Amino acid sequence: MIVLGTDLVERYFAERAGHRGIKAARAQYEAWRAIAERSQWKTPEDVKRAHPKVSTLKSGRVVFNIKANDYRLIALVQYAAGVLMIRFFGSHEEYDKVDPETV
Repeated sequence: MIVLGTDLVERYFAERAGHRGIKAARAQYEAWRAIAERSQWKTPEDVKRAHPKVSTLKSGRVVFNIKANDYRLIALVQYAAGVLMIRFFGSHEEYDKVDPETV
């Protein structure tokens, strides 16, 4: 997959450098990103096989748990084009304040 929107996540980490647990979150995100970039997901089921705890939503959106669900990443996946666009990255508390269907 071509992963777009990584700047959004990098900005999040830069703004929170030094916060408790942020290094572990970055490591988990980088592992997730490596998997996503090597993948060729064609359907939501393909994503579910790679990440059993993922939530697939309407409109091609997918919610990934990062660092044991401490953080959430929402992506819009265009399966036919092989593109994954990161639309949101934040703590579970921050995730609760957004609408994952429209972010």
